[in-house]
Amino acid sequence: MAMNEHTVRAYGEELNALTAEVARMGGLAEAQIIDAVASVVRRDVALARQVVERDAKLDAMHIEIDKKSIRLIALRQPVATDLRKTLAAMKLAMDLERTGDLAKNIAKRGLSLAETEPMAPLTRSIERMGRLVNQRLKQVLDAYTSGDVERAVAVWSTDDEVDEHYNALFRELLTYMMGDARTITACTHLLFMAKNLERIGDHATNIAETIHYQITGDELTGERPRATAVPSPSEIGSPEQSV
Repeated sequence: MAMNEHTVRAYGEELNALTAEVARMGGLAEAQIIDAVASVVRRDVALARQVVERDAKLDAMHIEIDKKSIRLIALRQPVATDLRKTLAAMKLAMDLERTGDLAKNIAKRGLSLAETEPMAPLTRSIERMGRLVNQRLKQVLDAYTSGDVERAVAVWSTDDEVDEHYNALFRELLTYMMGDARTITACTHLLFMAKNLERIGDHATNIAETIHYQITGDELTGERPRATAVPSPSEIGSPEQSV
């Protein structure tokens, strides 16, 4: 009996450690978004380079969480809630790793933008969108650590807020480019930054869906709320690729 209690306790500690590691990864992803956007607003080349360099830490954490999850499944053979918790950790780590890649790409484009003429009104728009996206990520990660399914659903149900910001900024950027061809280079970088932020918002929504499934065992049903879409800048190149 004592041995069995010890095994159960050790198993629970492994699950809690896994959740804590995902939460730490989430904190780093949040910091990456904040610093990436700040580097653009402040034209801070040194900070942008730090964001790019720190991305390797998120990659390493993703790999480590995957390894620990696979090991736990192989050795402990979790079922029901415990299995969902383990699988959720793997899925969240993947979304957070992609979030880090998108923040890195924003910082890289910030390096290029720093070489152009300042466009304060547009960078302020990027700053506002960055705050909204980071707030959504923070809310959904808080829902994860607290096991609050209602908070996760609240993030999921307001997915269109980020889309609306992106659509408005897209049109603003097009107006600038049509009005003055000299702004095309800077506006193109800002356009991809906005698309990267919109994609981070999608990852926050993915995380909300994963949390809902982890806690309830059910998929979130229905279409995600969406604003009216504008054309993607994909004809210029992939928004997730490095510059």
